[in-house]
Amino acid sequence: MMQGILGRDRSCTDEYEKLVFRMSTPRVVIDNAVCSTATLVKVDSARRHGILLDAVQVLTDLNLSIQKAYISSDGKWFMDVFHVTYQNGSKLTDESVLRYIEQSLGSIQIGRTNHPNGLTALELTGTDRIGLLSEVFAVLADLQCDVVDAKVWTHNGRIASLIFVKDCNSGSPIEDAQKINRIEARLRNVLKGDNDIRSARTSVSMAVMHTERRLHQMMFADRDYERTPIFKCNFDAPVVTVQNWEERGYSVVNVQCKDRTKLLFDVVCNLTDMEYVVFHATINTTRDQACLEFYIRHTDGTPISSEPERQRVIQCLEAAVERGASEGVRLELCTEDKQGLLAEVMRTFRENGLNVTRAEISTLEDKAANIFYVTDVVGNPADPKIIESVREKIGLNKLKVKELPLICHQKADREDQTFGVGGTVLLSIGSLVRRNLYNLGLIKSCS
Repeated sequence: MMQGILGRDRSCTDEYEKLVFRMSTPRVVIDNAVCSTATLVKVDSARRHGILLDAVQVLTDLNLSIQKAYISSDGKWFMDVFHVTYQNGSKLTDESVLRYIEQSLGSIQIGRTNHPNGLTALELTGTDRIGLLSEVFAVLADLQCDVVDAKVWTHNGRIASLIFVKDCNSGSPIEDAQKINRIEARLRNVLKGDNDIRSARTSVSMAVMHTERRLHQMMFADRDYERTPIFKCNFDAPVVTVQNWEERGYSVVNVQCKDRTKLLFDVVCNLTDMEYVVFHATINTTRDQACLEFYIRHTDGTPISSEPERQRVIQCLEAAVERGASEGVRLELCTEDKQGLLAEVMRTFRENGLNVTRAEISTLEDKAANIFYVTDVVGNPADPKIIESVREKIGLNKLKVKELPLICHQKADREDQTFGVGGTVLLSIGSLVRRNLYNLGLIKSCS
């Protein structure tokens, strides 16, 4: 008798554990049949802070274009539908890519990373200036640090960089405390320059992190959104509005700007790091323009409560859109990797009056594959003659000019046209939420 009771108890416990597992594990459906112009990726999961960012991160790390998205939460449940394509506008057909998306979204965890262990991470923030990166990489070469990967962002006269290095001699992570102290001290002196004593920051970490999310956090902590621009880039300024929907207790955020890869990630990343929860959202892209609308609350369930807070959200989201954009001539360097390569290349840029606004450094085995975006010293387009002169010095076959990749959009449906800003935002809320629920399959009609 007792064994029977214990057996039933264990059975109930097993069934409960299975239910908890199913409730806590996202359900992913990938559909190539419903839409003729995009692959639909549907994610259902228990709602928790940061899960939307994790889902978007999986897609953007694959360099996919999110043409539309419908996001809604019902109580404790979260439902997302993403319309995704390759950057050339075609649907996803590679079975290995589809399997990777399904597996990754089905096991998403907060703070998932995109970089392997075995490297030392250097975090740098400070005032941007011509030739700064040349000095940074020269110091690292002098200290026998081999740069394996790096990303550099600049915005509003500030610079943030995450550089992954290993010891040139041993090929191992740098763990010697004295050497780490020397690296930090030398880099801090470079970042300070002559007039940036208080705001230059350096740190060394062995942690594994998502590079672009960390760069957003670094620039946000550096308050780049408050700085007066030194270099004025020629991009279309984003339009951000924030209004409260008092009857439902939401704050409504509307972002309209030029579309680009990873735009949704940049915006959601900043909302998440600012401790806002997205309950509903609609993302639409038409031609090269994007309209993103979010219905948010604080993590404690309250909407934005003051005018200063509203202005801060606007500033921060404008900065998030701007800092993620790539401005300038895109130069791609592909050559044999060697010690001091970056220091040489950056010195050549500096000596020819080119300012690096963004950089992506990567190495695979003995090959260096680096991307630089450059302007002239005041942020205007670089002179093509200077670009050609630099290419000749570095090597015409090694350094090539590349056009910015274009995002292709299919013709937008009439019902998916973007909303205006201002008063029309609040007028569209009711129909927008109904459209969200209809696209998620939760209601039969959105009329």
